[in-house]
Amino acid sequence: MIKLVVGLGNPGPEYEATRHNAGFWWVDALARELKVQLVPERSYWGLAARATVDGQPVWLLEPQTFMNLSGKAVAALARFFKIAPNEVLVVHDELDLQPGQAKLKRGGGHAGHNGLRDIHAQLGTPDYWRLRIGIGHPGDRAEVANWVLKRPPQEQRTLIEDSIAHSLKAWPALLAADMDKAAQQIHTTKPPRPKPPRPVESA
Repeated sequence: MIKLVVGLGNPGPEYEATRHNAGFWWVDALARELKVQLVPERSYWGLAARATVDGQPVWLLEPQTFMNLSGKAVAALARFFKIAPNEVLVVHDELDLQPGQAKLKRGGGHAGHNGLRDIHAQLGTPDYWRLRIGIGHPGDRAEVANWVLKRPPQEQRTLIEDSIAHSLKAWPALLAADMDKAAQQIHTTKPPRPKPPRPVESA
């Protein structure tokens, strides 16, 4: 089962509503659902909460180390509680998915995401689960750093929140490590937009 859920982001009010904090938004929503409160845990370099679900402990963690050192917090908690990498779910913003999309995967590269890069290094393996929350791409690699640290316009924020609410419905399957079922629920695509009506031909 999943024993540690990590949301990635940057601490502080100036970053709270930025795209890079989509992982924090997801874990905040899960904490509300589980009726637990994230509190500072200096031993784990982050905000953490312990929930008991079906008699089993599950940890929620939001590293407060800034994105580039996320692995420091993840490794500290995982090692202390002997949580294996395949029992860890990391929720993060994803440039390669559009707002409104979310995808589940295990392992793979970090694709330049500094939070994932440090988790790879600190855990010594990429073999953990990731839930990728789409934030879209600015279209220019040179603009990526600026893009992720900006607030999305309201329309995009709403789409991101919709994808968070939708993917949270897969929480029971994620917890039970029924990842095929979870992926099926999370990857459900939106219905296609209706085609515009054909113009009426004049007589």
